[in-house]
Amino acid sequence: MTNTNNVQKVLVTGATGTVGRQVVAELLARGAAVRALTRNPAKADFPAEVEVVRGDLTDPASVAPALEGVDAAHLIVFGEGYAPLSTGEEIVALAAKAGVRRLTVLHGGGESPLEDAVRGNGFGVQWTVLMPVEFMANALGWADDIRTRGRIEEPYVDRLSSMVHEGDIGAVAAVALLDEQGDGRHHGQVHVITGPQTLSLQDKVRILGQARGSEVALVELTEEQAVERMRAAGMPQETIDFMMYVYGDTPVEGRTVATTVQDVTGRPARTFAEWAAEHAHEFRAQ
Repeated sequence: MTNTNNVQKVLVTGATGTVGRQVVAELLARGAAVRALTRNPAKADFPAEVEVVRGDLTDPASVAPALEGVDAAHLIVFGEGYAPLSTGEEIVALAAKAGVRRLTVLHGGGESPLEDAVRGNGFGVQWTVLMPVEFMANALGWADDIRTRGRIEEPYVDRLSSMVHEGDIGAVAAVALLDEQGDGRHHGQVHVITGPQTLSLQDKVRILGQARGSEVALVELTEEQAVERMRAAGMPQETIDFMMYVYGDTPVEGRTVATTVQDVTGRPARTFAEWAAEHAHEFRAQ
């Protein structure tokens, strides 16, 4: 049974993640009622108006109650440890049975059973795939080195990225989930979501330095040095291979500006300088 009052209710899975929190915030700002699904409600830390429920996408039976009474749902394709979910068919079937009308799914970088189930659902549930490029929030991985050493060490310093503010991903998701125009215009769409600029690694480091008020040095690693560092950090070889591929030969979509944020939300995509200003305190020495 779907929600019968005028306020739309939306379930957000992966709600405590980098993007999930932004989806929740944007839905609240647009007047929606939000139900947040998490494995650990005690640590969710959401505003009081968010209904926090326990559930795990690897266990569809735990998700079924959370789908009741919602108009739309935001789905992720990975479970704990970034393992691709194999429960897509069951999740989508449960959503359709509960009367969910719209689904968004956050693309995970490749084919996944859950995304395939959403795209190919035969229940008449509208769907939209959100395909963001590199998150600006990934720069937080440099915060410790910048705070303590005033520098970062990375391979392929000329690599380009049209990195996107995670808040803009949340905004595009919210618009698709709420379908405020009521015309289903986002159904069947794959929204590639980028920032408004293509930046090199040097550009990013310069912008972070400006935001924190002191220059950040950039030291280029060889491929061998970068791989060794990843291995020492315990990164699986499959992930290392993927990261080195993306760094060394960034796909065209990852370094080409798309107008999706403007087209969908009606406002410009946020710049990395704006993101850096918001997070400047995390890059300054204590």
